[in-house]
Amino acid sequence: MQVSRRTRRRLENALIYIALITITVVMVFPIYWTFVTAFKFPRDAFTYPPKYLPYVQFEPTLFAWRDVGLIKDPTQRGTHDPTSILNTLRNSVITAVGSTLVSVILGSLAAYGLARFEFKRWKNRDIAFFILSQRMLPPIVLVIPYFILYTRLGLIDTWHGLIIAHTVANLPFVVWIMRGFFRGIPKELEDSARIDGCSHFQALRKIILPLSLPGLAATSAFCTIFSWNELLFAITLTFKRAQTFPTLVAGLTHGSAALWWDISAMLLLAIVPVFIFITLFQRYIVAGLTLGALK
Repeated sequence: MQVSRRTRRRLENALIYIALITITVVMVFPIYWTFVTAFKFPRDAFTYPPKYLPYVQFEPTLFAWRDVGLIKDPTQRGTHDPTSILNTLRNSVITAVGSTLVSVILGSLAAYGLARFEFKRWKNRDIAFFILSQRMLPPIVLVIPYFILYTRLGLIDTWHGLIIAHTVANLPFVVWIMRGFFRGIPKELEDSARIDGCSHFQALRKIILPLSLPGLAATSAFCTIFSWNELLFAITLTFKRAQTFPTLVAGLTHGSAALWWDISAMLLLAIVPVFIFITLFQRYIVAGLTLGALK
């Protein structure tokens, strides 16, 4: 019986490891495929069976990086001007940072009110669920109303117009998540600050927000990633001046065929800022997600 239990336990552990390895491969393979495709010639990107291993099945090249204009080469004409790529990256950074700041500031204030005050006509739980339900609305439903409203207000192809659209999409998520963090902080700490003469806003700024820093970091990361990757609003509400990086990548086609090598090179460029952001704030993000899971 003792041997049977050990064997069963080893078998269970082996199955768990096999499942984890399979999930990891499925999750990591698209990133690996994007990476190797960015260093292929067009003929290698369309071959069947596919070529997976550089230096073994194909010779790596910088053809795609020259083709999109990221590397200058007098003998090869790029499909994009490096200036246009830098402009779209700048627009994406401004939109992501702006919408994240506005969403976190407004959402934290709303979440604090729902966590600390009781409303008479509506229950706090109903208000919070109503706010969260706005995030469940498919974004495609809002595209035409946004376009009509933005056209009349002169917000088409502007940074602040796109920031507003992304903020509206991010706010329900921020309110719902931060409300849970604020409710997990003992109210006695705030009461002590109120006794010492702090107002509600001062208690929020000096006591609650510093204790909620992991939650703010995790929420900010999700808002930034959403805004950085968002395509539907960007491709509908912008054209040239406020064009973001995802819209530029989506336009990398030749006739009806997608230029997969160029798209892969641009995707690697798009991954770098997100990777740097997550790396710098990894400690706070992990702590915020862990606290959120425990609550």
